[in-house]
Amino acid sequence: MTTEAVDHRRLIIAGTGIAGLTAAVYAGRSNNEPLVLEGDEPGGQLTLTTDVANYPGFPDGIGGPELVQKMKSVSNGDQYTCDAFIAASGASARTLGVPGEDELMGYGLSTCATCDGAFFRGEDMLVVGGGDAAMEEATFLTKFADTVYIAHRREEFRAEDYWIDRVQEKVDEGEIEIMRNTELLEVYGSPEEGVSHVTLARNESGYPKENLDDPETETFDHDVGAVFLAIGHTPNTEYLEGTGVGMDEAGYLETAGGEGGGQTETAVDGIFGAGDVVDYHYQQAITAGGMGCKAAMDADEYLESIEDAETVATGAADD
Repeated sequence: MTTEAVDHRRLIIAGTGIAGLTAAVYAGRSNNEPLVLEGDEPGGQLTLTTDVANYPGFPDGIGGPELVQKMKSVSNGDQYTCDAFIAASGASARTLGVPGEDELMGYGLSTCATCDGAFFRGEDMLVVGGGDAAMEEATFLTKFADTVYIAHRREEFRAEDYWIDRVQEKVDEGEIEIMRNTELLEVYGSPEEGVSHVTLARNESGYPKENLDDPETETFDHDVGAVFLAIGHTPNTEYLEGTGVGMDEAGYLETAGGEGGGQTETAVDGIFGAGDVVDYHYQQAITAGGMGCKAAMDADEYLESIEDAETVATGAADD
């Protein structure tokens, strides 16, 4: 999508994931002529998802990239320059940069167990990580997996006791196996056949990738049908630093929330947040779409308030 600046516009939307594109649809219906800015990852996190079976209007499921393209086809494609701004630039899942990662992302390698776990029913699955997200995803995947393996580069998990206890219950039941002091080195497979196996490294002192030359470090292959990276997300909000909007320590935007209108407003008048740039908990296509809709409606109300104020000011000047 090009971003040719032609004229000043009422509304700019940053992001072409589900939140941004949904906001664009609703903003277009309100005649706000949004300028939609596409980032480095067109389509957002959804393009990394194998299939989407929980989005209304597609009872048979739909691929993540295909859903994004369908959303684009009904979005306002006109590009111009803003009285209001919607930040829907999302959050990028952290990855490891290991061989096979780029080629197999969306083909058996995923950053979202909730999105993709069911598509690998009956397979052995590997979860990489040691925090709350990894524990939660591993527990969730026991619904579908033959065995879930958790690979963590250290001896101790960083997760809260609640999640560690949940995982231990699954370990006791034989549904989860824990690989401590173990790191992922490479993922094997193909887009056609999916993931076949991985190469792991283990060192009882921890951080085996940093100690590959250590004779105590063991490298070995392990058969799995799916790999889930659960090492956190980074919200794409750097460009908003210094604007006055509120952010938490991780960089997620803080919005008004609560009941009634204005839920997506930030601390700066005219700037709104939607999708994974705000939501670090649910991170689902349907919730992002809902937030995009709300942000567009909140922005429309804000723009109307500006017009009303200008009308009053003009009337007073005429008097």
